[in-house]
Amino acid sequence: MRTAYKVRVYPTPEQVAVLNRTFGCVRLVWNTVLAWRQTRYRAEGVKTSYAQSDRYLTELKRGGDRDFLYEVSSVPLQQALRHQHTAFVNFFAGRARPPRFKSRHGRQSASYTRSAFRWRDGRLFLAKVDDPIELVWSWPEVDPATINPATVTVSRDSDGRWYASLAVEAETEPQVDTDPGSAVGVDLGVKDFAVTSDGERIANPRHLERKARNLARYQRRMARKQRGSNNRAKARAKVARAHTKVRDARADFLHRTSTRLVRDHDLIVIEDLNVRGMVRNRSLARVISDCGWGEFRRQLEYKTRRYGRRLVVIDRWFPSSKTCSACGHLLAMLSLSTRHWTCPGCGTRHDRDVNAAKNILAAGRAVSACGADVSPQGSSLRRSAVKQETQPARDGLLRH
Repeated sequence: MRTAYKVRVYPTPEQVAVLNRTFGCVRLVWNTVLAWRQTRYRAEGVKTSYAQSDRYLTELKRGGDRDFLYEVSSVPLQQALRHQHTAFVNFFAGRARPPRFKSRHGRQSASYTRSAFRWRDGRLFLAKVDDPIELVWSWPEVDPATINPATVTVSRDSDGRWYASLAVEAETEPQVDTDPGSAVGVDLGVKDFAVTSDGERIANPRHLERKARNLARYQRRMARKQRGSNNRAKARAKVARAHTKVRDARADFLHRTSTRLVRDHDLIVIEDLNVRGMVRNRSLARVISDCGWGEFRRQLEYKTRRYGRRLVVIDRWFPSSKTCSACGHLLAMLSLSTRHWTCPGCGTRHDRDVNAAKNILAAGRAVSACGADVSPQGSSLRRSAVKQETQPARDGLLRH
């Protein structure tokens, strides 16, 4: 499997000048080719292939008014076209939104393939740069001299921090000792970030809510500054740093939580939540976005593959909260404000979230046992084996 090591880099002023020039050329090529593709599609109704966009880039270089494109490596420019072509393929397939124009105020990046960089003894040499770029390696268990990156992406965040992402082919990590057959169902929420089938409640840290007042203050200060002034640029950097702190704190929490679940359990079962649909609720949009459910699922997916675990994603329409985990009785109605309920069939008193987590685990075991699609890619509106189940659950497990 392919993995990436993202490291902090500290370029010299001369390297910063080369990289900033590269970022500007990448942004120019992306925006120019994107505008050309859109105009061509609207006028002629035809799609543009990568080869056609590559020939258009050659024409741009030979035009005479963009000779500065020759001053940077051609590989990042070609990689920008490849990424744009992939973005259009995903858009026409209905998997993503259409590509957008890049701004000079956001995150800047440039991708290099093996023909445009060298990795020697843990040091990174980029094309058009004479000296190696200083970097900080944060994985003491991995010798940087032993890895062989396939691509390198150098980026600069809005707060001014520099990074390099090294994509490498990695083997599956050795198995971590766990209880044989250890499994857990995870019910994601807002009040508690997650409730497991074991009864554990993982508190929601609410990183954005805790920093909301500081963010609002920094944004008001930036709004008062004159556009294009140095003071506005400084204020924008403070806003970016405040957002970075929130983002880093959220990422650290998600990584710690997902890693612990993967190392302690052989089977993890979650729901296929429609996050995009839920954030349309104005009252809950910011809270749901702050939880990071989509990123949490992404981390579980690649970490379970890396450690040889199993991740089961059950259908989003499965009534996990309304089903009794003891006898399988299904309630006709259960309001969101009801946090505890008593089963009319067996009289069991349920905590809503713990009961949902138990049902999620039982459903995941049933899906895994019958060999259904346990990790659907794309639209989750199709019915899984759990959704097709017509028999009620008994003895705490869904029968299949």
